[in-house]
Amino acid sequence: MKNNPNDVPKPNPRNTISLKIAKNWAKRWRKKESSYNMYHECRAFNIPKKDLTEVIAEAGVVSIRAYIGVEKKTDTNGKPTYEEKLMIVGVDKNNKDIIATVPGPDGTLISDPDGDGDIYDFTNPCPDLCDPDSPLNG
Repeated sequence: MKNNPNDVPKPNPRNTISLKIAKNWAKRWRKKESSYNMYHECRAFNIPKKDLTEVIAEAGVVSIRAYIGVEKKTDTNGKPTYEEKLMIVGVDKNNKDIIATVPGPDGTLISDPDGDGDIYDFTNPCPDLCDPDSPLNG
């Protein structure tokens, strides 16, 4: 089984993902969440400083909102695996997500790589990237 091409972030110097990928991950989280937590142990997320500083620097940002998603991957045996994701967006003074979009070829909105309002996700879930000595990880 191959990775869904919508789930594979392309190399990006700004550490952002597309709106299409973010929507897919969030939808998968909402669909799987009721039973997902019974079988997967996600305790926390490690968030790169770069993601936070870049979203804070966007025009009009007064706070940050984080969405939970699940990226579908494929292990070496071709079986599907899942990795929890925390997607970060800027929020404006009216409590609206700042996501730059443009109409795509099929008319749906896609993220605008040249506009402010990116969706950031290069977070790593715990486990595996954990602090084993943290009192919050017990």
